[in-house]
Amino acid sequence: MLKLTIEQTKLDNRMYITQAALEYLISILVSGSFLATLTNSIGISDSFTGILSSVISLGCLFQLLSIPIRPKNIKKFVIRMSLINQVLFLLLYITPTIGISTKYKTLIFTLLIFSAYLTYYIAHPQKINWLMSTVENSKRGIFTANKEIISLISGALFSFLAGAVIDKFINNGKSNSAFIICALIITTLSAVHTLCLINTSSPPTNTPSKTKKLLSKFQLFRKNKKLLNTAITISLYYISTYISVPFFGAYQIKDLGLSLKTISLLALLESISRITISRKWGRYADKFSFEFMIEKCFYFLGIAYVCTSFAFSNIGIIAFAAYYILRGIAMGGINSAIINLVYDSTPPEERADALAICQAAAGVIGFIATLTSGVLVDFMQNNRAILFNGAVSAPQLLSLFSAVFVVAAIIHLKKCKQ
Repeated sequence: MLKLTIEQTKLDNRMYITQAALEYLISILVSGSFLATLTNSIGISDSFTGILSSVISLGCLFQLLSIPIRPKNIKKFVIRMSLINQVLFLLLYITPTIGISTKYKTLIFTLLIFSAYLTYYIAHPQKINWLMSTVENSKRGIFTANKEIISLISGALFSFLAGAVIDKFINNGKSNSAFIICALIITTLSAVHTLCLINTSSPPTNTPSKTKKLLSKFQLFRKNKKLLNTAITISLYYISTYISVPFFGAYQIKDLGLSLKTISLLALLESISRITISRKWGRYADKFSFEFMIEKCFYFLGIAYVCTSFAFSNIGIIAFAAYYILRGIAMGGINSAIINLVYDSTPPEERADALAICQAAAGVIGFIATLTSGVLVDFMQNNRAILFNGAVSAPQLLSLFSAVFVVAAIIHLKKCKQ
């Protein structure tokens, strides 16, 4: 941990919490139902929207590129890459307003979202390692819980207001105005986010490493069985997520006919349950372990996916309400557990690289899961009259597959503890 005064550490932690919240607000505008609204305005299909939604999963692969990168000034490197990432995100909202064909808009949109996540994930391990180094090891559980709570409260309010504004403009036939407003919002959030990073203490200067080659870093998993088991757990979780969740946004808007405002209200249920449980999960992890905590979280996540498998048109809103509540309880612990499981399995000098490889491997597997699911989505949409008489949609079936992989993750965790 960095040797800082108590006052400076408190300031750094406040800056970390604030920048995380701002980063979360930007991510809301470029994911889920907001992303589906953008792609729908361009004319992109549901299956390709699902694939674009999962680029965040494939983006984890880009973290591998960060392993040989050892900038002397980590702070400047992170700030520069964050700015590029956020500019690319705001350009996503400019793309639908350009007077060109759907074909070229789709191409530009795809290149922008891939480039945005490329720049984000190249800097991500260095950023997390820098900011987490200001947090006391004995308080990592409760700190990450507090950080999530702030992000969730601000995100819930922001999502509802942004959804209401976009709905109003789109309903009045002014979708381009809504997109321009969102681009300006991202610009403002990005400026404040940059100031937070600037006001955080600089980490130590990177020293040259004798093992810069990428392949040499994979030896971490051969030598460290606990880290390998952690990577398997994370991979199973990513599969369960990306096999179905990327298709929920389009399903809610098109099949269930829900507005962005309604979807934001449903997502608020997730935020409320997450806020309520996050500190409890944090204390539980600090007292027992993150391994025990994430196993308990997976039980709630598995039941959540079972709920969405019953999201028929007449009870879809109820099924998704139950899903968001249960998912909120699960995610109150899962997000912090993923990072901290890697940290608990790895010495400090290897943490950034181990985190990059774990999330990269899991991300690639998750993206492949989405590509496979996309084929099923296209098939079922084209053959709904034949398959299940059109009563069951692709996202419902995929939800059951997600539940199966969550069960697999639970079984793996239990075997690791034996």
